[in-house]
Amino acid sequence: MSMTTTMIFRLEINPAQATFGEVATAVNGAGGDIVAVDMIRAGKDTTIRDITVHLNLDVHRRVADSIRSLPGIRIVHESDSTFLAHLGGKIQVMPKMPIKNREDLSRVYTPGVARVSLAIHDDPSKAFTLTAKRNTVAVVSDGSAVLGLGNIGPEAAMPVMEGKAVLFKQFANVDAFPICLKTQDPEEIIRTVKLLSPTFGGINLEDISSPRCFEIERRLQEELDIPVFHDDQHGTAVVILAGLLNALRLVGKSLDSIKVVVCGIGAAGASCIDMLLAAGVRRLIAVDRCGALVSGNDYGNPALNRVASLTNPERVGGSLSDAIRGADVFIGVSGPGVLKVQDLQQMASDAIVFAMANPEPEIDPEIAAPFVRVLATGRSDYPNQINNVLCFPGIFRGALDCRASLINEEMKLAAAGAIASIVTDNELNDQYVIPSIFNEKVVAKVRDAVIQAAVRTGVARRHSSEYQAEDEMAGAAR
Repeated sequence: MSMTTTMIFRLEINPAQATFGEVATAVNGAGGDIVAVDMIRAGKDTTIRDITVHLNLDVHRRVADSIRSLPGIRIVHESDSTFLAHLGGKIQVMPKMPIKNREDLSRVYTPGVARVSLAIHDDPSKAFTLTAKRNTVAVVSDGSAVLGLGNIGPEAAMPVMEGKAVLFKQFANVDAFPICLKTQDPEEIIRTVKLLSPTFGGINLEDISSPRCFEIERRLQEELDIPVFHDDQHGTAVVILAGLLNALRLVGKSLDSIKVVVCGIGAAGASCIDMLLAAGVRRLIAVDRCGALVSGNDYGNPALNRVASLTNPERVGGSLSDAIRGADVFIGVSGPGVLKVQDLQQMASDAIVFAMANPEPEIDPEIAAPFVRVLATGRSDYPNQINNVLCFPGIFRGALDCRASLINEEMKLAAAGAIASIVTDNELNDQYVIPSIFNEKVVAKVRDAVIQAAVRTGVARRHSSEYQAEDEMAGAAR
């Protein structure tokens, strides 16, 4: 399951030696698909053309070599559309109002701004109404666990954090900014985020390796009065629960009766387990590299010991194959190839499999499909994509709007229920247990559910009348 991309090859063609038809044949023969051709310049001796080729990344070099092997053809340069999308970064800062004259300047800067600064000095809470803080989130990473790439460092993490900022803005109109730190010391990260916190209304921790991420998030939640949310943990857990609620609705099973196996007890796996238990799952077995976790055993890792103490009431030991016997649900947040067909055959009827390892799932979806009722992955090229984008924009939109002091378990459960509710009974089927990330209802539903849960649990610092009035004013302005 190789990744695909679109390449643009600029070719100098000598028509006396080669024809474009020969180029097309060479590209197709090497595994590429020409989707567009543009004439750049035509001359007496040569022509310059751009050909846009859709291909798997693993055949890129083969396609380029096939073109180069043709007489009378020279590749002037080649461009990857993915890299072009990142050229110069993906975000920018734009002012909300133009500065056209001296009066405008005096209002937004000196001398007028001094009055605003003094007002905030007298009442620091006014920073939420008189600065960008009310709508700004820091996306913080140390680059230690980026996607499936591992510890690649803060500079290499920037494109991912920029992408996160784009998604915040696109889906929830939240202004997010990437903060990539040149340290992997938990104390330095905690101190740095605390020092930066006056600027932001919320902190989204991202791609920080386990187990450090648990302590960093816990300390920041305790020591800051704004929401701190590690999306790799909780965003994944929320969307998995949303998909599971609908899958269970489809097969007619309940949370309190099913047997669940969660494989891979890192940041996402541990949070997923916490959320499933909070939602009502009783029979849950956690499996890591050391096998099924059993309470009382010392795994040399506080996070694994904690999970072991909460799970596996029947004290099942052994490997994944032992743990999965009779399971109704498998949730994988581990690595490719750990789940076998023989394991699926041991599961209960109407089996539900969420194979979340990305880009290569725990089992090839096409191999697994005949043996399960509902299959979900983290990939966009298969049905039922479990994607954090369904969660974090709406959660932060709600938390910012009601000025929540934190994001608690009740708010996460409410978000999962809101995501699940978007799929109606008429729409629900094996191939559709989770809404599309482009469904326009998602952010609004999650936002409203999160606000209600925040108010209900006493962590909201704004009354509904305040943000409802602002919603009405914003709507009138539009």
